[in-house]
Amino acid sequence: MDLLIGVHWPGCPDRDWGGGGRGSRCNQGHLGMVRSCRQPCSSDRLERDPANVSQPEQILYMLSVLIPTLNEQENIAQCIQSVHWAGEIVVVDSGSTDDTVAIAQSLGATVENFDWNGRLPKKKNWALRNLSWENEWLLILDADERVPPELGREIRRALISPQADGFLINRCFVFLGRRIRHCGYFPSWNLRLFRHEKGQFEYLHPGDTQSGDNEIHEHLVLRGTTSRLQHEMLHFAYPDIFTWMDKHNRYSNWEAHVEVAGAAAGLDAIGSHASMRRRIKRWSYSLPCRSWLRFFYSYVVRAGFLDGYEGLVLCRLLGMYEALAVFKAHELRTRMAGKRPQENHFQLSAQSERRKANSA
Repeated sequence: MDLLIGVHWPGCPDRDWGGGGRGSRCNQGHLGMVRSCRQPCSSDRLERDPANVSQPEQILYMLSVLIPTLNEQENIAQCIQSVHWAGEIVVVDSGSTDDTVAIAQSLGATVENFDWNGRLPKKKNWALRNLSWENEWLLILDADERVPPELGREIRRALISPQADGFLINRCFVFLGRRIRHCGYFPSWNLRLFRHEKGQFEYLHPGDTQSGDNEIHEHLVLRGTTSRLQHEMLHFAYPDIFTWMDKHNRYSNWEAHVEVAGAAAGLDAIGSHASMRRRIKRWSYSLPCRSWLRFFYSYVVRAGFLDGYEGLVLCRLLGMYEALAVFKAHELRTRMAGKRPQENHFQLSAQSERRKANSA
C-alpha cells in the first residue's frame, strides 16, 4: 500500500482517521499521518512530492494551527472551519465554562488545558514551549479571527516551497459590522505563520498585569527571515460597544503595567514596522493630553473619518482607551510609591496648610 503523509486520499469520503494518531488508518484503509480528515477528499490523484503539487487545495499537510481560547463558544466553530484544511488544529483553553471545548472537539480539534500560575510564560509562549507539534509550520489564530479561502490558498501555496522562516499577515478589523480601512488600524501586519521552533513572543512584563493569561500586544520574535502574504485575515473582535469596552478595560491594565514597570525589549527583533509603532508609543508617554491626541491622530491624521460613523465611534473609543491607560499608569505609580491616591491628596493639602501658616 502506498504511504502518503497527511493527505486526503483520492476519492476517500471518510472524515475520521481511525485512532486519531500518527500513522493511523482511516475507515477506508488508507494510511495517514494526521488526526482527522476534516473535509471530503478530492477526486483527483494527488502527487507525493509537495514541490509538484499544482493545486493549493491538494497540498500535503504541512501546517499546525494554534487557537488560544476562553469562553469562545460564539466564535470557535467558524474559526476552526476557516482552517479545516490544516493538518493539526490545537485549541489551548483556559478553563472555559461554556461550550467552547465541546464544540472544538466535535470539529476534530485537539484541546489542551492551560492553567496559568500568574507568572511567565503566558498561554501562547507556553504552547510553543511545551506542546509537541506535528508539523514544522504553525499558524496562530485568535478565536475571533478568520482565514478567508483566498488567504488559505495563499498559505498553502507559500508552504510548498517556503522562501522565508515566517510570514506576516495583514489583519482587517471588523468593527460594528464594518471593515475598518483607516483609523490607524489598517494595515495591521502580524507575524502569525512561522516555523514554530524559531519563534517566541517577547516578554514585556514579568508578572500579572491584570489583563488575563494570554499575550496581548507582545510581538513574536523570530530567529530567521520574514516575508509578507498578500491576502488579508479578518478579525471580528468588536461586534458591539460592550465587547470593545470589556476587552480594552483589560488591555489598558496591560498598557499601564508595561509603561510603569515593563522590561525594555529589543526593538530590532520585532521588525521595522512593529518597532516604529513601539517607539512612537514610548515617545507618547511624555506627551500631555494623550487621549485627545490619540483621537486626533486616529480620526484626522490616519483618516478615520473615511470609515464613516463606525470610524468616528472607534476613534472616540481609542481616545477613551488612551485616557484609561494614562489614569491607570498614574494609579499604579502611586500604589508602587506606597500611597493611595487619596492619601497623597491629603498629604499635599496638609503641606499647603502648613506653608500658609508659616507665611502668616
